[in-house]
Amino acid sequence: MKNKPMDGNPFEHLPRCGAKSRAGTPCQRAAGRSGRCYYHGGAPGSGAPRGNRNALTHGYYTREAIEERRWLQRLMKETKSLMAEMI
Repeated sequence: MKNKPMDGNPFEHLPRCGAKSRAGTPCQRAAGRSGRCYYHGGAPGSGAPRGNRNALTHGYYTREAIEERRWLQRLMKETKSLMAEMI
């Protein structure tokens, strides 16, 4: 018994990635378990955590830090105006 040659691409019947390109055309790569290809979805369960917990690591965007920067900006502006009056 001879081996039959495969008809076409063996991957053409796999489900496709659900992502769309910038042009609006669908991605042509085969989808993984998450419904996205490796490029568009990565491994299942990967990605950023819920919420913006990444910004909390340094505290730059906390309410207190923003208020302190605004206070320092006002102080610097007042100091510049006082220095200009002295000259």
